[in-house]
Amino acid sequence: MNVTFIGIGAIGLPMALRIRDAGHIVTGVDLSPNALAAAEQQDLPAADSFTGAPRADVVVAMVATPGQLASLVDSVEGTVKGQRWIVMSTVGPDSIREQGDRLRKAGAVVVDAPVTGGVARAKTGQLVIFASGAGAEIEAVRPVLEAMGVVRIVGQNLGDGQAIKVVNQHLCSVHIVAAAEALNLARSLGLDPANVLELVEKGAAGSWMLSDRGPRMLKGTDVEVTSSINIFVKDSDLVASAAASCGADVPLLTLANARYHEAANAGLGLRDDSRVIETWK
Repeated sequence: MNVTFIGIGAIGLPMALRIRDAGHIVTGVDLSPNALAAAEQQDLPAADSFTGAPRADVVVAMVATPGQLASLVDSVEGTVKGQRWIVMSTVGPDSIREQGDRLRKAGAVVVDAPVTGGVARAKTGQLVIFASGAGAEIEAVRPVLEAMGVVRIVGQNLGDGQAIKVVNQHLCSVHIVAAAEALNLARSLGLDPANVLELVEKGAAGSWMLSDRGPRMLKGTDVEVTSSINIFVKDSDLVASAAASCGADVPLLTLANARYHEAANAGLGLRDDSRVIETWK
């Protein structure tokens, strides 16, 4: 298939490369000069605008925020007829329903397919993809989806995948903050946090986030960014909004959300999300 992949940042680029390596023709799109340079280093054709990419059968949207998705749809609404769009960003149920409806009215087929697994699993093609939409529409893009990971069909309506991702991001948000708090506790107790991490991560206290983020938490502010504080400000805000809309009580999420905002307000917004540990002094 001819694929345009919009959003070739830290997680988007390895996803696009997996699609290419599965035999599809892929062009990346990103506004960031750094992202375009990284694509060039991987021999992935890339453009700084949707109109600068060749006409595609399938368009994958991996932008960062609901606002970016809305702006993207604003800019392409008249050119999507006949295309199949896969929205893989974490934007929340309301956003995908609104923007998906606009894309459908413009003549596109839309699949809601947010992912989890982070950069590490994006590189190995082991993401978990929460796909929702009409069965035939998901099947039509399955060859693209399966290049990136395991497809879990979670519903027939746009927003079903995003709703699952809201629950996923609740846990991710809380687990990262819990890991940071625990490693700070170890340090405060006079223990070596690195030794404590090695001892507890494989036992009942372990979590995927503890094993993935924990080592980076023990490094400095300039650790490589695989997912930024600002992403978890956005994601935990989405979870809080979704919980408020349905009356769900999420006190742990509220505490985690406050920590991400505190980190962003301290100037750490573009740093790796593991730097939330710096909100403990």
